[in-house]
Amino acid sequence: MHPFHPIFHTMLRTLALLSPILLISAASAIGRATLDVSLDRNSREQGGFFTVDARGSETAPVVSFMEKEWPMFRQEDGSWQALVPVENLSEPGTYTLAVSAGDLHRELPVTVKPTGMKVQYITLSPSKSSLQATAAEKSRVRAALMTSTPDRLFGEGFIRPCKGETSSLFGLKRSYNGGPATSYHRGIDIAAPQGAAVYSTSGGRVVLAGTVQEGFQIHGNTVILDHGQGVTSVYLHLDSITVKEGQRVEKGLQIGTVGHTGISTAPHLHWGIYLYGVSVNPELFLVNRPAFLRARR
Repeated sequence: MHPFHPIFHTMLRTLALLSPILLISAASAIGRATLDVSLDRNSREQGGFFTVDARGSETAPVVSFMEKEWPMFRQEDGSWQALVPVENLSEPGTYTLAVSAGDLHRELPVTVKPTGMKVQYITLSPSKSSLQATAAEKSRVRAALMTSTPDRLFGEGFIRPCKGETSSLFGLKRSYNGGPATSYHRGIDIAAPQGAAVYSTSGGRVVLAGTVQEGFQIHGNTVILDHGQGVTSVYLHLDSITVKEGQRVEKGLQIGTVGHTGISTAPHLHWGIYLYGVSVNPELFLVNRPAFLRARR
């Protein structure tokens, strides 16, 4: 067609009119980005946690749950993930779990179920019952449990840190010497002989190695490991400690031996796992291929 043909000029005018519309439509399509959010389950018992995965955002999303916010961390496959704790003393019921990233927002209903844990009655000797946590012990433990680093050091999963039977479950309410049950057990106790080996439950970094001599009167000789992305593990009442603060450890490395230092009635290991400083049931990390590992393999 000749460039000066009337029909050619008509086509040019039509394209000129349509171009802004096409550009606006394309921009609208780009602006309609969506945040794809998935949960490993829609209900959890008190003391459990939700695995939250998100895609569709270049900036780190934030999870809002039970009036608190939890950061999400970038994974190797480009997605985002957070392990969101359900506090053991939270009220059972239906809640909203929200994920936000800039203008993107998703809300999902979740249910918290009761555990129905009973009261455990413990008798302490006068020398043990008189022990009080020192200010240094409280502050160092609190700071270590709140450690949150972006590196995912637990990629190989978790193992039970000591051989032996579970002698006390997570979440049990505790009464000492007949007093009111005002606290609950923030881990599990593993019965084992004095001096038995204690191993790192997963890869991590030693953020606390505290001793009775340094004022650890309640916890006894203590090791706390940072596994990255809000996950920490604790090992209490140790007889000896074989690692140092700042040391990198692999899953299965010996970090100490079983003892009964601090408030303890007999040799055992108290083992706990915390998410952003909130204690959760460590047994949930030992299931076969947990949800927070499946998508990464």
